[in-house]
Amino acid sequence: MRKTSSFLLAVVMSCSFFGHSSVSHASEPSFEEDVRVGLFFNGGSTYTSIVPVVNVKSAASLQVGVTQGGVFDSWQDIGQQASFGIDGYRVKVLETPSFDTVAAGIKLLQPTSDKPIVFSTSKGGQTVYQLYTGMYASEANAQTAATRVASTARSLLGGQTPTVKGGMHLSAGSFVSSAQAQGVLNTAQAAGLDAYMVMTGSGSYEVWIGEEANATALAAVKATAAEALPTAPLTTVSSSTPALIMRQNVTSSVTSPSPVNHYILSGTNAKLTIKGNASGAQVTERSARTYRGDFELSNYNGQLAWVNVLPMEQYLYSVVGGEVSASWPAESLKAQAVAARSYARFQEQGSKFKIADVVDTTLSQAYNGVGAEDKRIIAAVDATAGEVIMKNGKVIESIFSANAGGASADTSEVWNSGGGDVFVTVDSKGDEAAQASLKKWYHVLLDNGSSGYIREDNVKLTGDKTSAGLDKMTVTTKNTNVRKLPVVQNSVQSVSQLNPGDEAVVLEVVPESNSYQWIRGPFKSAELLAALKGKTTSTLPSTITSIQVSQRGPSGRVTEIKINGSVVKVKYPDMFRSALNSLPSTLFDVVSTDKYTVIGSGNAQDELSAGGTTLLGASGQGAGSTSTVILNGDGNARVTEPGGFLFTGRGNGHGLGLSQWGAKGMADEGADYKEILEHYYHDVDIVKG
Repeated sequence: MRKTSSFLLAVVMSCSFFGHSSVSHASEPSFEEDVRVGLFFNGGSTYTSIVPVVNVKSAASLQVGVTQGGVFDSWQDIGQQASFGIDGYRVKVLETPSFDTVAAGIKLLQPTSDKPIVFSTSKGGQTVYQLYTGMYASEANAQTAATRVASTARSLLGGQTPTVKGGMHLSAGSFVSSAQAQGVLNTAQAAGLDAYMVMTGSGSYEVWIGEEANATALAAVKATAAEALPTAPLTTVSSSTPALIMRQNVTSSVTSPSPVNHYILSGTNAKLTIKGNASGAQVTERSARTYRGDFELSNYNGQLAWVNVLPMEQYLYSVVGGEVSASWPAESLKAQAVAARSYARFQEQGSKFKIADVVDTTLSQAYNGVGAEDKRIIAAVDATAGEVIMKNGKVIESIFSANAGGASADTSEVWNSGGGDVFVTVDSKGDEAAQASLKKWYHVLLDNGSSGYIREDNVKLTGDKTSAGLDKMTVTTKNTNVRKLPVVQNSVQSVSQLNPGDEAVVLEVVPESNSYQWIRGPFKSAELLAALKGKTTSTLPSTITSIQVSQRGPSGRVTEIKINGSVVKVKYPDMFRSALNSLPSTLFDVVSTDKYTVIGSGNAQDELSAGGTTLLGASGQGAGSTSTVILNGDGNARVTEPGGFLFTGRGNGHGLGLSQWGAKGMADEGADYKEILEHYYHDVDIVKG
């Protein structure tokens, strides 16, 4: 039997309990050794993370080449630092001998969607700097960008017009060494042509002229080049020719040129391998993280695609470290390792991301490179090497969440259906450990009628009480913030700031908001309507006056709500998290902060508005206000406030499958990793692949 008050509702949970199945001796599955992790690519609706250039550094030399049939053919040692791009559509903004001019262009363009890149080259006997933006998926997109960039950089153009460039080139001959090609390159550049040294294989070089977006522009370049290079066999480069155009990138500094070797991949369906080494390779555009394994560069959907290719077990060293704390019990780390491996293996069998098995964000699994690794994590991964979770002879999609809030979810509460019977509601008692070491917070009422939260280590009880029996407290620390929620949020303006000697009335004592138990809001009607926009097919009112949880699933998660008495339709129940202003989970209750319920004889209930009533102030005196302090039978209090909705809940994430905090709790009590996995995934086998 559960007790509820008018403003603090117990979370409804109906949990199913299942015993552990025995470990199967099913036939071992066979998998590829490597996993492909997408960092940057244009995947449309599945994943989009686009950059025009990738900068790489390593403590040891890197090799570039091609990989065919699992065999790497090295084209060149590129040293310890280089940048990479693709030969696609871009905008050439301007060309100038003044580095200060292009530096100003970088500053103007960097905050925009048209990202700048500057190359240095020799032309007409002098060094010039060429400012570009891009890449763009099509010539039409690039043309639109050229117009946009012309407006942004108009103060720097000096009569030049931004023009669209592309991947059409002329070849001025093939050479067996770069030294032989250099003479032709020098002649072309001295004549004022855009000319480049190009690698077309190991020890094979060409000189390419022009970078045009269409055949008409290329024909014009050919006419000019024929005069400068009358003996050169000026042929149009096939769009299928795999090659690396070598340039000098000087974008990294706006104070002085700092050239970095830049390699542009050309050729339809061409793929370049950047071979890693024992030192790892740092990717500037991914927060300067260092990665194991190799990288694959390609042109995918008109944008640069960058994929990290590495052994599965090494990938897991980072994933497990990014998902859970290395200080947790070893058995919980092993459980996470097997779940993460199974998830990745399941993704390998599908084609969601086409060029990658998984991506490096939580859209798949957190993957932050070697910085997330720890010797305890590595030991847990190695101890379970190759093990996956299977059901009916197939690897399961072993999804997991941070905290199930005391009970894992049923698929009907998240996706409506799907997942077979792998995901069922089970107890997750260990989740509560997420708040075990956290501070308590006092929910307080100030003299001015406002309320908020103060952490316990900044206050002490005075021993005095109000006439209503509520405790009084005094502040002990200078400049103590009264927070909107029971958690430190420096980016959110505090309700007030108090100093030693200031007093307030204690309404209740609550845990610090965490992944197990949390508070969000109160949210105004306008905030919720903005969050709901585009996430429901229901007609929304102009103002929200009431929100009611009208249906829950087996674990107590919300599967239906009514706004102003009408059902709000969403694509699937878990979508209520984002639709209601980014709630941590759907295991929540909601109360209107400007109403309270009076329970009379026979449990008859009357909902009354708090507007226009009297506030019990911290001094014990009444003050005219639109708010009211309400006490329940247990002596707990809350403050009603006009026009808001407060959400209280448990859990963090969708709640399906393994609960990471729940796994820790089970391991703390002596469960091994197989028992943990068999608890959260129903009727499965742990099999070594």
